[in-house]
Amino acid sequence: MRHRIVAMAGLPAMALFLWAAVPAIAQTQKVSSKPYSPPRTPDGHPDLQGTYDLATITPLQRASGALVVTTEEAAKREKAFAAERAKGDAPIQADRTAPPKGGDGSPGPYGNVGGYNSGWLDPGSTLTVVDGQKRASLIIDPPNGRLPPFVPGATKRLAGYYGRPTSDQTESNDPGLDHAPGAYDDPERRPLGERCILGFGSTSGPPSLPDYFYNNLHQIVQTPDTVLILTEMVHDARVIHMNRPHLPQNIRLWLGDSVGHWEGDTLVVDTTNFNDQTGFYGSTEKMHVVERFTRVGPNALLYRFTVDDPQTWTKPWTGEFTWPGTDAHIYEYACHEGNYALMDIMKGARLRDKDEAAAKAEKTNNQ
Repeated sequence: MRHRIVAMAGLPAMALFLWAAVPAIAQTQKVSSKPYSPPRTPDGHPDLQGTYDLATITPLQRASGALVVTTEEAAKREKAFAAERAKGDAPIQADRTAPPKGGDGSPGPYGNVGGYNSGWLDPGSTLTVVDGQKRASLIIDPPNGRLPPFVPGATKRLAGYYGRPTSDQTESNDPGLDHAPGAYDDPERRPLGERCILGFGSTSGPPSLPDYFYNNLHQIVQTPDTVLILTEMVHDARVIHMNRPHLPQNIRLWLGDSVGHWEGDTLVVDTTNFNDQTGFYGSTEKMHVVERFTRVGPNALLYRFTVDDPQTWTKPWTGEFTWPGTDAHIYEYACHEGNYALMDIMKGARLRDKDEAAAKAEKTNNQ
């Protein structure tokens, strides 16, 4: 475990605000125009095994502009991220005043009370490179680099989901005896990453995305019958079963049921059977993900994914980015063993409930 998390919220939005300088072995290397001939495993298939660093400052979606970023624009963006990183690493004044209740209003958990400053973060320092070109977004289809519109039913469903309180900043009323259930009334209302069930964001996949936070490594271990993807963040281990039917529809899994097969030198992974609690960018358990892993160089995989959920989006959408190889080691993320935050959150909320009940009783007695 390289770092330990205290509280997490709003991860998709924070990607636009994180900066760091980390090694990227293959992020800036150009992929040769000649077809790459990958090494083979004993069964004759391409050897995808190794450890990969998914850190990048390329966001999932882009605000505007073209997919490919010019050399000059890429240098400008990466320089700006580096400058923000340096600013975030500056010493904090020892005589500063305490932050306001609920945090200082800056995005992400690192700006709230008890959160991290940027010195603890490791989101990446460069844009992802595909076919020698730096990219402005992971999404390549739709061509505008944005998620497709939600279907009407999804808009209503998500309004209810995102309307419920989930953090100090969004919970305007203390969840005492006279209030509806709040973010701290039930441990199952806390985010999955905070509960050590899945990695933050969608780092565990599928699809496997950068978490724009830290613990960016993924390790692939390959046999003829299974492919394992070990995610550093929150210790997720995803097993892909090769060349077998999907499980029955009544069996629902946190990471879905992943079945793989080879199409030439590309590993194609088809995943269905998600449960109804993962909620990838608003998706339902009907989500269907197809991933394609292709080794494009000695130290790089091209990762492409297509997401389809007719109950959420009006059309399927596709993204891709390069997974650079690395010699870095994956260290244990002892999430459950060090997860004091969840217990402390619930204890604090119960103490608050007790104090509110006592104050209410005293007020009643004095009337």
